[in-house]
Amino acid sequence: MKQESAPFTHSNSHSTKAILVGVSLLGNSHPISLNELEGLAITAEYKPVAELTQRLTQINPKTFLGSGKVEELKQAVSHHSPEVVVFDEELSPRQNRELEKILKCRVIDRPWLILEIFSDHARTREAKTQVELARLKYALPRLTKMWGHLSRQRGGIGMKDVGETQIQLDQRMIRNQIHKLEKKLKQIDLEKKTQRKSRQGVFKVALVGYTNVGKSSLMNKLTGADTLVENKLFATLDSTVRKIKKNFPYPVLLSDTVGLINKLPHDLVASFKSTLDEVRNADLLIHVVDISHHEYKNQMQITNNLLIEMKMDAIDVIVVFNKTDSIEDIEELDKAIQNYPSSIGISCKKNEGIDTLRQQIVNRYEKNLSPHQLSIQHSQAGLISQIRKFALIVNEAYEEDHICLSLRLPPGGKTKLENLFSLR
Repeated sequence: MKQESAPFTHSNSHSTKAILVGVSLLGNSHPISLNELEGLAITAEYKPVAELTQRLTQINPKTFLGSGKVEELKQAVSHHSPEVVVFDEELSPRQNRELEKILKCRVIDRPWLILEIFSDHARTREAKTQVELARLKYALPRLTKMWGHLSRQRGGIGMKDVGETQIQLDQRMIRNQIHKLEKKLKQIDLEKKTQRKSRQGVFKVALVGYTNVGKSSLMNKLTGADTLVENKLFATLDSTVRKIKKNFPYPVLLSDTVGLINKLPHDLVASFKSTLDEVRNADLLIHVVDISHHEYKNQMQITNNLLIEMKMDAIDVIVVFNKTDSIEDIEELDKAIQNYPSSIGISCKKNEGIDTLRQQIVNRYEKNLSPHQLSIQHSQAGLISQIRKFALIVNEAYEEDHICLSLRLPPGGKTKLENLFSLR
């Protein structure tokens, strides 16, 4: 096990000191890397002061690590005096309790760390409810020790100071609260479904990808929106839906969604069902990749695996390699584009490749159009401007007693035509 005593640099001197623990299990093809865990810890306002790693052939059911490695970790805790030890793997309730007894400090795992970050970044009623539900489900089997953790919130999502005010709550009361939150989310989901129904017949594009790859920046470039852009993990939690503007020839809606990450807590994925439905109902996915990241291939694979797990892998995809301005080896971009023939290299920062992406979206839109012939009376010519809003008019032939329109309709376009004329 490697121990590094030199602290990481961190701008917030008031951050909670933490030791990071990374583990690689036998058969895991990916090498141990604590870079991402460090990024998560800093986003959650922890200050990493040391990191320890170990390769394991089997997990100790009591302490996760072997006894010798636990002793090394205990010495590291004694040396650095951290307030918390953060494991990169999920710990069982028993392992969590045993490690805290031995180390005499808080011990949290990667799922809880991600939940803390989501708590801090939740802004809307939906996001707050989703995160609160996931945290309670995670905390339920750890009830004897988790209330102190639940009170460590800076974003305030209805559970602030819960350590002082609700420490006597038993499991039945927690389950009741979970039940209430699930009912609340079902109501929110119904509202979202109503919103999505109003967008039927409109071509829908969703941005997907690993966290912090530049999805929100791309959203702003394509729509002129002012979506929050921060260089931190999980800056965006709520799905934002905007119309692609700047003289775009067709009515296309673009949604920005929560970033994906390795070992995303299962309960969190389940809680974010209505948010992820924006992706499930999309006609086209834009998979944004940070080509400048040294682990971009691994991030792409994790994103693809999660899309398969969430049954979204059948949707048409454009792969977009972002941050080409930051890439060290330009040949890496050439190789990536060769591996993904329909992919595009862009730089949101330098506004490069955005027009090419727009054209790709137009091409995919037009592939979804189906031919349709429509004959209308001359007295109905005023409806042509309404038809243009959701259909491509290929040709207008003005005959003596009628107008013949050659159209190409998007999915749902025929229903819109019928509704338009039924109202007249």
